[in-house]
Amino acid sequence: MSLAICSLASGSSGNCYVVQSQNTALLVDAGISARRIRNGLACLGLDPNGLEGVLITHEHSDHISGLRTLTRTGDMKIFANAETFRGMRFELPEDRCCRFSTGDTFQVGELNIRTFAVSHDTADPVGYSLSFEGRRITIVTDTGAVTQPLLQEIREADILVLESNHDESILRMGHYPWFLKQRILGEQGHLSNEAAARALAEVLRDEQRKGQKKLRRVLLAHLSRENNFPEMAMATMENILEESGCPAGNETQLITLSRTEISPVYSV
Repeated sequence: MSLAICSLASGSSGNCYVVQSQNTALLVDAGISARRIRNGLACLGLDPNGLEGVLITHEHSDHISGLRTLTRTGDMKIFANAETFRGMRFELPEDRCCRFSTGDTFQVGELNIRTFAVSHDTADPVGYSLSFEGRRITIVTDTGAVTQPLLQEIREADILVLESNHDESILRMGHYPWFLKQRILGEQGHLSNEAAARALAEVLRDEQRKGQKKLRRVLLAHLSRENNFPEMAMATMENILEESGCPAGNETQLITLSRTEISPVYSV
């Protein structure tokens, strides 16, 4: 195994990913209960005390709800920028809080971590690209807009975790109050199925124009329980890629992540 990721949960009710190389294992977010995290790690043959740390994208509860309990035992480090630590509103062991500035690159064990800005309604939200031996896993989620720097992160990913949060029609016709619909649809909200698909299509078309081919596995993530379902997310992505002249296939493999179930381990 060179570099691998497993989703313990991915959705509006909780998010937690395990990324590991041969000798280093990290969590990205801890938005489910500590018990579920420990059980998920056990299924992977991992001991929570063996984790090098937890990378936090932002302070919303579906990304940090299990963090305080999880870190009460062991000595794992917690990585976040200063604004995110301030936004958490609970105490963490100061000697294990590792602060970075958005855009920083740093090393954790064998893994090289690159941080980048995303567009979400929190203090200073980030995504992560984790690299080992020339392979890269990138997590682009909880963003209402895709910028050129985000497109570059997508281009360089071998495994891409890409938010595909909602179907716009379902959301607009649904029971959510208007202010919440506006929040989700805004540039600091969440990526729709269509927006995610068009971002990926832009990258793939650019590669086609340059005569490039890249094997890439795309994990559709953070699906809404009320405003989406896996078949809709997958169909939208497949249709838009087909219309754009860069259909999914041998080079681009699409997978939807479950909101509640542990995924298979995807490695590169």
